[in-house]
Amino acid sequence: MTAEQISAAVMNSVHRAGLVEVEVSARHVHLSQADAEVLFGPGVGLEPARPLSQPGQFLSQQRVTLVGPKGRKERTAVLGPVRPASQVELSKSDCVELGVDAPLRESGDVAGSGSIVIEGPCGTLELKEGVIIARNHIHVTAPDSVMFDLRDKQRVDVALLTERPVVLRDVLIRVSTRFSCKMHIDFDEANAALVKGFTLGRIIR
Repeated sequence: MTAEQISAAVMNSVHRAGLVEVEVSARHVHLSQADAEVLFGPGVGLEPARPLSQPGQFLSQQRVTLVGPKGRKERTAVLGPVRPASQVELSKSDCVELGVDAPLRESGDVAGSGSIVIEGPCGTLELKEGVIIARNHIHVTAPDSVMFDLRDKQRVDVALLTERPVVLRDVLIRVSTRFSCKMHIDFDEANAALVKGFTLGRIIR
C-alpha cells in the first residue's frame, strides 16, 4: 500500500467518525485576469508556488500589498487560478488594523462588500467592492456528504478538538465533486481555540 493510499484510508476512518480536518486560512487575495494584469503586467499569468489542499488551487509566487485607511499589509498571498471577480478575504483583526469595513460573507458573495487598494509591482488597483470576512465553512465531497448525511448550504455546529475547545456555530456546508473534505477557519477563530498543527473538528448534530 502506498503512502497516499494509507493517508486516504486514515482520513476515510476519520470522516466515518464524524470528524473533519481543520485548516486555517490566512488573509489572501483572489484576482480576475484583468486585475492581475493591472498589478503584475499585461498578459501575466499567476505562477504556482505550491498546491493547496483543494484540487486545482494554488498559492502563487506573486504577492501584493493591501492598503487601507489605517495601515498596510505587505506581501499578502495571492491564490490561483484567476477568478471571474477579484476578492480579498480578511479576518476581523485584519480589518481593524487596516481600517476596512468588511461584511461576513460566503466566498464569492461580494456585492456591496468592502473596498480596498491593492498594490502590485506594476500598478495599483482600487477595488470598489470585494473585501469580505469569509464565513467559516466545510468543503465536502459528494461521497463524504452521503457519509456525513450533509447537504449543500446546510448549517452545522463544529467542536474544535484542541486544548481550548471551542464550538463554532452556523458553519456553512459546501458540497462539490471538485472539493477535498476540509474545514476552513480564519486566524481569529484559530487563535481563540488555540489551533496549531493537525487539528480535527467534530460535526455536532
